[in-house]
Amino acid sequence: MRSISSNPKAPPDGGRLQEGPAGKWKVLFLCTGNSCRSQMAEGWARALQGSRVDAWSAGLETHGLNPDAVRVMAEAGVDISGHRSKKVTELLSVPFDLVVTVCGHAQETCPLFPGKTRVMHVGFDDPPALAREAATEEERLTPYRRVRDEIRQFVATLPEVLEARG
Repeated sequence: MRSISSNPKAPPDGGRLQEGPAGKWKVLFLCTGNSCRSQMAEGWARALQGSRVDAWSAGLETHGLNPDAVRVMAEAGVDISGHRSKKVTELLSVPFDLVVTVCGHAQETCPLFPGKTRVMHVGFDDPPALAREAATEEERLTPYRRVRDEIRQFVATLPEVLEARG
């Protein structure tokens, strides 16, 4: 289930987000291990909003790219097989306009970002945890597909979210 909340670590100045170079917003999707949810969000952002959003994903740790996430994204026509799991510390110098935490742990431990970076939380269920007890392959992939589709719905609203942040 998806939950949306603002992160109190966002700068308090209330300034309007400014589009980055070439009219693109720089958006980071942050999760614990950068293996599933944040990777799906980056893939959807590139596929659906590539003309307006420069999308990145990272984790507080690296757990490698989840093969089931790659599989269900490919089913939806989005290839994330070339992505790699990376730590947020690799990206701290990037001037992000928006950081979206997609899991509770990332929300609780999100690092501070410089400048006017906004941080918001949009939580999604953890597909690997939900699939842990699955008896069949179909049962295992069902939560991945559901979360994939929920993330797609959120990413489809990114331009409105970015413009409303100011």
